[in-house]
Amino acid sequence: MLKKEKKYTYFEAGEGTPIIILHGLMGGLSNFDGVANYFPPKGYKVVIPELPIYTQNILKTNVKAFSKFVKDFVVFKGYDKVILLGNSLGGHIGLYFTKMYPELVKALVITGSSGLYESGMGESYPKRGDYEYIKKKAEDVFYDPAIATKEIVDEVFATVNDRIKLIKTLTIAKSAIRHNMAKDLPKMTTPTCIIWGRNDKVTPPNVAEEFDRLLPNSELFWIEKCGHAAMMEHPEQFNEILFNWLQKNNI
Repeated sequence: MLKKEKKYTYFEAGEGTPIIILHGLMGGLSNFDGVANYFPPKGYKVVIPELPIYTQNILKTNVKAFSKFVKDFVVFKGYDKVILLGNSLGGHIGLYFTKMYPELVKALVITGSSGLYESGMGESYPKRGDYEYIKKKAEDVFYDPAIATKEIVDEVFATVNDRIKLIKTLTIAKSAIRHNMAKDLPKMTTPTCIIWGRNDKVTPPNVAEEFDRLLPNSELFWIEKCGHAAMMEHPEQFNEILFNWLQKNNI
Protein backbone atom coordinates (compact mmCIF):
# COMPACT_ATOMS: atom_id res chain seq x y z
CA MET A 1 0.00 0.00 0.00
CA LEU A 2 1.47 3.33 -1.08
CA LYS A 3 0.80 6.54 0.82
CA LYS A 4 0.39 9.87 -0.95
CA GLU A 5 1.12 13.15 0.84
CA LYS A 6 1.73 16.46 -0.96
CA LYS A 7 4.13 15.66 -3.84
CA TYR A 8 5.34 12.43 -2.25
CA THR A 9 4.29 8.84 -2.92
CA TYR A 10 5.91 6.27 -0.67
CA PHE A 11 5.71 2.91 1.07
CA GLU A 12 6.04 2.86 4.86
CA ALA A 13 6.04 0.01 7.38
CA GLY A 14 7.11 -0.43 11.00
CA GLU A 15 8.27 1.88 13.78
CA GLY A 16 11.75 2.88 14.88
CA THR A 17 14.84 4.25 13.16
CA PRO A 18 13.87 5.02 9.54
CA ILE A 19 15.61 3.05 6.79
CA ILE A 20 15.01 5.11 3.66
CA ILE A 21 15.41 3.01 0.54
CA LEU A 22 16.51 4.65 -2.72
CA HIS A 23 15.70 2.63 -5.83
CA GLY A 24 17.68 2.63 -9.04
CA LEU A 25 17.00 3.86 -12.57
CA MET A 26 14.93 0.89 -13.73
CA GLY A 27 14.28 -0.46 -10.24
CA GLY A 28 10.74 -0.68 -8.92
CA LEU A 29 9.84 -0.37 -5.26
CA SER A 30 9.04 -4.11 -5.23
CA ASN A 31 12.76 -4.88 -5.70
CA PHE A 32 13.03 -4.23 -1.96
CA ASP A 33 10.21 -6.52 -0.78
CA GLY A 34 12.71 -8.63 1.17
CA VAL A 35 14.01 -5.61 3.11
CA ALA A 36 10.49 -4.21 3.62
CA ASN A 37 9.33 -7.48 5.20
CA TYR A 38 12.41 -8.21 7.29
CA PHE A 39 13.23 -4.98 9.11
CA PRO A 40 9.94 -3.69 10.61
CA PRO A 41 9.69 -6.61 13.11
CA LYS A 42 13.31 -5.85 14.09
CA GLY A 43 12.48 -2.32 15.28
CA TYR A 44 13.06 -0.28 12.13
CA LYS A 45 10.71 1.80 10.02
CA VAL A 46 11.16 1.01 6.31
CA VAL A 47 10.30 3.89 3.97
CA ILE A 48 10.55 3.67 0.18
CA PRO A 49 9.79 6.97 -1.59
CA GLU A 50 9.10 6.97 -5.32
CA LEU A 51 11.94 9.02 -6.77
CA PRO A 52 10.87 11.49 -9.50
CA ILE A 53 13.25 9.96 -12.03
CA TYR A 54 10.93 10.42 -15.02
CA THR A 55 8.57 13.10 -13.68
CA GLN A 56 10.82 16.07 -12.86
CA ASN A 57 11.73 18.85 -15.24
CA ILE A 58 14.72 17.82 -17.39
CA LEU A 59 16.84 20.46 -15.61
CA LYS A 60 16.13 18.65 -12.34
CA THR A 61 16.87 15.21 -13.74
CA ASN A 62 20.23 14.68 -12.07
CA VAL A 63 21.86 13.16 -8.99
CA LYS A 64 22.03 16.48 -7.13
CA ALA A 65 18.33 17.32 -7.64
CA PHE A 66 17.24 13.81 -6.61
CA SER A 67 19.32 14.14 -3.41
CA LYS A 68 17.56 17.44 -2.69
CA PHE A 69 14.19 15.73 -3.27
CA VAL A 70 15.12 13.08 -0.67
CA LYS A 71 16.28 15.78 1.76
CA ASP A 72 12.96 17.62 1.39
CA PHE A 73 11.14 14.32 1.99
CA VAL A 74 13.16 13.62 5.18
CA VAL A 75 12.40 17.13 6.47
CA PHE A 76 8.72 16.82 5.48
CA LYS A 77 8.43 13.55 7.43
CA GLY A 78 10.20 15.11 10.42
CA TYR A 79 12.86 12.41 10.70
CA ASP A 80 15.86 13.20 12.86
CA LYS A 81 18.58 10.89 11.51
CA VAL A 82 18.02 8.20 8.92
CA ILE A 83 19.71 5.10 7.53
CA LEU A 84 19.97 5.41 3.74
CA LEU A 85 19.98 2.23 1.62
CA GLY A 86 20.54 2.65 -2.11
CA ASN A 87 20.99 0.31 -5.05
CA SER A 88 22.63 1.39 -8.32
CA LEU A 89 21.62 5.03 -9.04
CA GLY A 90 19.92 5.00 -5.61
CA GLY A 91 23.30 4.32 -4.01
CA HIS A 92 24.76 7.29 -5.85
CA ILE A 93 21.90 9.52 -4.64
CA GLY A 94 22.55 8.22 -1.11
CA LEU A 95 26.26 9.03 -1.39
CA TYR A 96 25.58 12.55 -2.68
CA PHE A 97 22.93 13.10 0.03
CA THR A 98 25.46 11.98 2.69
CA LYS A 99 28.05 14.40 1.30
CA MET A 100 25.57 17.31 1.34
CA TYR A 101 23.58 16.59 4.53
CA PRO A 102 25.77 14.42 6.80
CA GLU A 103 23.92 15.63 9.89
CA LEU A 104 20.79 13.80 8.69
CA VAL A 105 22.48 10.43 8.08
CA LYS A 106 23.03 7.84 10.79
CA ALA A 107 24.42 5.26 8.37
CA LEU A 108 24.70 4.61 4.64
CA VAL A 109 24.26 1.28 2.88
CA ILE A 110 25.22 0.91 -0.79
CA THR A 111 24.85 -2.07 -3.11
CA GLY A 112 25.82 -2.07 -6.80
CA SER A 113 26.14 1.70 -6.51
CA SER A 114 27.15 4.13 -9.22
CA GLY A 115 29.29 7.10 -8.26
CA LEU A 116 32.77 5.85 -9.14
CA TYR A 117 32.34 3.89 -12.32
CA GLU A 118 29.59 4.18 -14.89
CA SER A 119 29.34 1.82 -17.81
CA GLY A 120 26.41 0.50 -19.72
CA MET A 121 24.00 3.12 -18.41
CA GLY A 122 23.60 4.85 -21.72
CA GLU A 123 25.77 3.29 -24.37
CA SER A 124 23.39 0.59 -25.58
CA TYR A 125 20.14 2.44 -26.15
CA PRO A 126 20.36 2.92 -29.93
CA LYS A 127 19.25 -0.73 -30.11
CA ARG A 128 16.18 0.06 -28.06
CA GLY A 129 13.71 -1.39 -30.58
CA ASP A 130 15.27 -4.85 -30.29
CA TYR A 131 13.38 -6.81 -27.60
CA GLU A 132 15.89 -9.69 -27.50
CA TYR A 133 18.75 -7.25 -26.97
CA ILE A 134 16.92 -5.54 -24.09
CA LYS A 135 16.11 -8.98 -22.63
CA LYS A 136 19.81 -9.89 -22.69
CA LYS A 137 20.70 -6.56 -21.04
CA ALA A 138 18.11 -7.13 -18.31
CA GLU A 139 19.36 -10.69 -17.71
CA ASP A 140 22.93 -9.38 -17.40
CA VAL A 141 21.89 -7.46 -14.30
CA PHE A 142 21.49 -10.75 -12.43
CA TYR A 143 23.72 -13.76 -11.82
CA ASP A 144 20.68 -15.95 -12.44
CA PRO A 145 19.06 -14.68 -15.67
CA ALA A 146 15.74 -16.29 -14.69
CA ILE A 147 15.21 -13.43 -12.23
CA ALA A 148 14.72 -11.13 -15.24
CA THR A 149 11.07 -12.16 -15.63
CA LYS A 150 9.04 -11.19 -18.68
CA GLU A 151 7.41 -8.51 -16.53
CA ILE A 152 10.79 -6.92 -15.73
CA VAL A 153 11.97 -7.12 -19.36
CA ASP A 154 8.67 -5.65 -20.63
CA GLU A 155 9.02 -2.75 -18.21
CA VAL A 156 12.60 -1.97 -19.29
CA PHE A 157 11.60 -2.32 -22.95
CA ALA A 158 8.70 0.11 -22.48
CA THR A 159 10.96 2.60 -20.68
CA VAL A 160 13.66 2.66 -23.35
CA ASN A 161 11.05 2.96 -26.10
CA ASP A 162 9.37 5.94 -24.46
CA ARG A 163 11.12 8.93 -26.02
CA ILE A 164 10.84 11.23 -23.00
CA LYS A 165 11.99 8.51 -20.60
CA LEU A 166 14.87 7.64 -22.89
CA ILE A 167 16.06 11.26 -22.98
CA LYS A 168 15.82 11.42 -19.18
CA THR A 169 17.64 8.10 -18.80
CA LEU A 170 20.54 9.44 -20.90
CA THR A 171 20.46 12.74 -18.97
CA ILE A 172 20.77 10.81 -15.68
CA ALA A 173 23.59 8.67 -17.10
CA LYS A 174 25.53 11.83 -17.98
CA SER A 175 24.77 13.31 -14.55
CA ALA A 176 26.08 10.15 -12.85
CA ILE A 177 29.39 10.49 -14.72
CA ARG A 178 29.54 14.22 -13.92
CA HIS A 179 28.92 13.63 -10.21
CA ASN A 180 31.84 11.25 -9.71
CA MET A 181 32.41 10.89 -5.96
CA ALA A 182 36.08 9.84 -5.87
CA LYS A 183 37.34 13.16 -4.43
CA ASP A 184 34.50 13.40 -1.88
CA LEU A 185 34.60 9.91 -0.40
CA PRO A 186 37.77 10.33 1.77
CA LYS A 187 36.04 13.22 3.60
CA MET A 188 32.83 11.27 4.31
CA THR A 189 33.01 9.70 7.79
CA THR A 190 29.42 8.36 8.01
CA PRO A 191 29.41 4.61 8.86
CA THR A 192 28.94 2.84 5.51
CA CYS A 193 28.00 -0.76 4.81
CA ILE A 194 28.94 -1.93 1.30
CA ILE A 195 27.14 -5.11 0.18
CA TRP A 196 28.14 -6.29 -3.30
CA GLY A 197 27.39 -9.15 -5.66
CA ARG A 198 30.60 -11.00 -6.49
CA ASN A 199 29.36 -11.39 -10.11
CA ASP A 200 28.08 -7.85 -10.69
CA LYS A 201 28.64 -6.99 -14.38
CA VAL A 202 27.17 -3.47 -14.19
CA THR A 203 29.37 -2.19 -11.35
CA PRO A 204 32.11 -4.86 -11.13
CA PRO A 205 33.66 -6.04 -7.83
CA ASN A 206 36.69 -3.74 -8.15
CA VAL A 207 34.24 -0.79 -7.82
CA ALA A 208 33.18 -2.08 -4.39
CA GLU A 209 36.83 -2.42 -3.39
CA GLU A 210 37.49 1.16 -4.50
CA PHE A 211 34.51 2.45 -2.47
CA ASP A 212 35.82 0.56 0.55
CA ARG A 213 39.36 1.92 0.04
CA LEU A 214 38.22 5.56 -0.32
CA LEU A 215 35.57 5.69 2.42
CA PRO A 216 37.22 6.11 5.84
CA ASN A 217 34.48 4.36 7.85
CA SER A 218 33.25 1.52 5.65
CA GLU A 219 32.97 -2.26 5.73
CA LEU A 220 32.65 -4.42 2.60
CA PHE A 221 30.63 -7.65 2.40
CA TRP A 222 30.38 -10.01 -0.59
CA ILE A 223 27.47 -12.15 -1.74
CA GLU A 224 28.53 -15.03 -3.96
CA LYS A 225 26.69 -16.02 -7.18
CA CYS A 226 25.08 -12.60 -7.20
CA GLY A 227 24.77 -9.78 -9.73
CA HIS A 228 23.84 -6.10 -9.55
CA ALA A 229 20.76 -6.30 -7.30
CA ALA A 230 21.81 -8.29 -4.22
CA MET A 231 18.66 -7.46 -2.24
CA MET A 232 16.58 -9.11 -5.00
CA GLU A 233 18.77 -12.13 -5.78
CA HIS A 234 19.72 -13.08 -2.23
CA PRO A 235 17.30 -11.24 0.07
CA GLU A 236 17.88 -13.44 3.13
CA GLN A 237 21.65 -13.14 3.00
CA PHE A 238 21.45 -9.42 2.24
CA ASN A 239 19.14 -8.77 5.22
CA GLU A 240 21.27 -10.86 7.56
CA ILE A 241 24.48 -9.03 6.60
CA LEU A 242 22.81 -5.64 6.99
CA PHE A 243 21.06 -6.44 10.30
CA ASN A 244 24.27 -7.85 11.85
CA TRP A 245 26.21 -4.77 10.72
CA LEU A 246 23.60 -2.39 12.18
CA GLN A 247 23.61 -4.32 15.48
CA LYS A 248 27.40 -4.40 15.67
CA ASN A 249 27.56 -0.64 15.18
CA ASN A 250 24.61 0.14 17.52
CA ILE A 251 22.65 1.77 14.70
